[in-house]
Order: sequence, then structure tokens, then C-alpha cells
Amino acid sequence: MCRRIWYCPEVRYFKPVGAGNFSDEINLTLDEFEAIRLKDYEGLDQRDAAERMDISQPTFHRLLESARKKIASALVCGKAIRIDGGVYIIMAERKPGRGRGRCGGFE
Repeated sequence: MCRRIWYCPEVRYFKPVGAGNFSDEINLTLDEFEAIRLKDYEGLDQRDAAERMDISQPTFHRLLESARKKIASALVCGKAIRIDGGVYIIMAERKPGRGRGRCGGFE
């Protein structure tokens, strides 16, 4: 089942300044990114955020915890963050060819 994504980030790669080798990177899926955006950036409670993504609250909680752990690891260990993948459907058109009704990515 595709998870609803309402915002597709234009910047999908972050790397720490001053570190040489970026073979160490974490992959944050777009559905994990959306969970972080809805809960921590938009300030929605988990029930409302889960409803917006069309998933159960326990599934939303797992996505959020996974995303937070990955981001913490990147910050503490100096890893790059790549935002890509997941099973999702983009609800708000952001870029040509990526709009409502299209399921993208893979788990």
C-alpha cells in the first residue's frame, strides 16, 4: 500500500562540512521524511499525521522513530543523509511527471 506524501523535497542530499569520505551515509525514505515533516515541522499530533498519510497510528509511530534514529545517527556520527525511496504516492504535484495518483519508489 502506498503512503501519502504531500511534500516532495527539492534538496535530497545533505552532507556535513569538513568530513572527507561520504561512503558513510544514511538513507531516509520519502515516507520517513514526510513523517518527520508532519510531526516535527508542521506540529501535527500522531493521529492526525497518520490520517494524512493514510496509515495507522502505530505505522506512523514506527516511521517517525526510524527517521529520528537515522537523523540522530547522521548528526552524531557525521554521516551524509540521502532522501530517496520508500513506497509512496505524491498527493500534491511538485515536479513534472510526479503528481497525484502515481506510486513511486520501493521499500
